[in-house]
Amino acid sequence: MHKNKRLYKIVVFSLSLSSLILNLSGCVSSGDSAPDDFSRNDTPDAIPANEPLSRYGNMPSYTVRGKTYNVLKSSNGFSQEGIASWYGTKFHGRKTSSGEPYNMYAMTAAHKTLPLPTYVEVTHKGNGRKVILKVNDRGPFHEGRVIDLSYAAARKLGISATGTGPVSLRTINTSALDLKTSEVVLPEAINDDGNILVQVAAMGSESAAEKMAGNLRDKKIPSVRVHVIENDGKKLYRVRIGPIPNVDLAYQVISELNEMGLNSARVIVD
Repeated sequence: MHKNKRLYKIVVFSLSLSSLILNLSGCVSSGDSAPDDFSRNDTPDAIPANEPLSRYGNMPSYTVRGKTYNVLKSSNGFSQEGIASWYGTKFHGRKTSSGEPYNMYAMTAAHKTLPLPTYVEVTHKGNGRKVILKVNDRGPFHEGRVIDLSYAAARKLGISATGTGPVSLRTINTSALDLKTSEVVLPEAINDDGNILVQVAAMGSESAAEKMAGNLRDKKIPSVRVHVIENDGKKLYRVRIGPIPNVDLAYQVISELNEMGLNSARVIVD
């Protein structure tokens, strides 16, 4: 009798988990739509943080529509290209595969195999727009689609009207961020007084670097400097912003730079 009860509980849990995965992907069901009261294209990107794996949605493998997906043990170094889609009002407020409520106004996404959560940078291959998103859900399960975006993310990338769009994505390594403070944990090779900076560009022309720095200062961006290094007799001029108090602010700066069309900016510790 006890064995039968235990077996019943296992079966119920398995069925519930399968239903959760099927019901929470915006690409599984039809009838989804965009909200009537949202038209912004400037929602701030997600801020990467080193979070523990979710208690839900990180099983080694799962099966949807007869196809089995193996969840990656690590997201480090992962990149992918393909078609992105989005999901909206039909799933707004429902639990995602990670257990978090889906918010179509937040910068999140669903992916079939990345650990939950994972932070990714997604680039629209048609218009060059970039966003940073938190992956906290499973899907999309349509053939050929690699990521399912929140409606806000789809608007910012410019694919909300078309429904789908060609993208590339890469994961952001958050292992250097402290779980509690979101500040950089400096490697042994870096001194304790290392600074968090945003490097906007590196170029061989001093005049071009100074012009870019001047343009940034004109846009009221503080602490813009041109750092010069020499290698094999050649000088390299690096346009940098900082030091910045923490990584959260650094990624906010990068988001602002992306809006200006400066898409090669990155966070560094110097």
